[in-house]
Amino acid sequence: MKVIRGIPQDKARHALVPDGCALTIGNFDGVHRGHQAMLALLQNEARHRGVPTCAMTFEPHPRDYFAAVHRKPELAPARIATLRDKLEELERCGVDICVVLPFNARLASQTAESFIEDTLVSALGVRYVLVGDDFRFGAQRAGDYAMLDAAGSRLGFDVARMQSYEVHGIRVSSSAVRDALGKGDMDAVAALLGRPYAISGHVVHGRKLGRELGETGPGKGDGFRTLNLRFSHWKPAASGIFAVHVHGLDPREGAEPLPGVANLGIRPSLDPNDVNGGRVLLETHCLEWPDRIRPYLPDREAYGKIIRVELLHKLHDELKYDSLDALTQGIAKDCQDARAFFQQLHAQTRRQTTRDRI
Repeated sequence: MKVIRGIPQDKARHALVPDGCALTIGNFDGVHRGHQAMLALLQNEARHRGVPTCAMTFEPHPRDYFAAVHRKPELAPARIATLRDKLEELERCGVDICVVLPFNARLASQTAESFIEDTLVSALGVRYVLVGDDFRFGAQRAGDYAMLDAAGSRLGFDVARMQSYEVHGIRVSSSAVRDALGKGDMDAVAALLGRPYAISGHVVHGRKLGRELGETGPGKGDGFRTLNLRFSHWKPAASGIFAVHVHGLDPREGAEPLPGVANLGIRPSLDPNDVNGGRVLLETHCLEWPDRIRPYLPDREAYGKIIRVELLHKLHDELKYDSLDALTQGIAKDCQDARAFFQQLHAQTRRQTTRDRI
């Protein structure tokens, strides 16, 4: 997938997408099943026209921008996915081109008419535009579906609108995903996304405190060492302690993930000079370190490696510990509870496999 970050103001017609495109526009936070249905329809329309599919999204989220402008952080929506994960899911859905527009003062003040003529037509050469049923655009949200449709008739591109997508009678939306994540209902999240909720990224250095705590981790003397991923937004939709699956430590195709326990959030630090600097981290401790991955990480260091962590089950909210001993006991209890979850999960899988064979 080709990623275009921003559109220069002086681009001539078709300068960015020479053959034109079939376009959809949205924030796509989470790339949930509603988004997926829209992208599938976009692919079909693009094939009929012989043009690539294009998704336009924004970074930061428009509501993030206005929350900052008005100095009201509570107006910013909790973020489901990082930009990295959003782009990966869009590519997985078959998007050929993704345009990431920086949502800033210039874009916020651009009129709906200018957005259509300068961005959609002149820069992208749109042949088809697909939007959601509540789509608004332009300064003061003045543009709507009717305006876009009328412009399409005048400027030579087709416009379509997709109604809401429902699963078991529930409207699938980013707000519904955020609500389920906030409640820690990971089964509901997976139903809305069509896949387990996951966060990916490069493993970064942390406090290295975990390896000093106890000797109950995989490998005596290793303590509770963790794989740390930064969550780029300050307000994640999920937080707390989770039983997880870790993908990417074994690079072989189809390799089984490792079970683990993870903390997502800003873990209360015992160190005032914490290198995390108050950033949101996903800190994952693998419950096992099998021989099959040792050739790839012989020293058990994974810094710089890209991994994906699936959050399968929430154990509890973040807790503040008053001492290292209390922290050690708390992590040990989380590991015990995560192992119990995986034992139950494996038992359910075996029963289901037996029923399928019968």
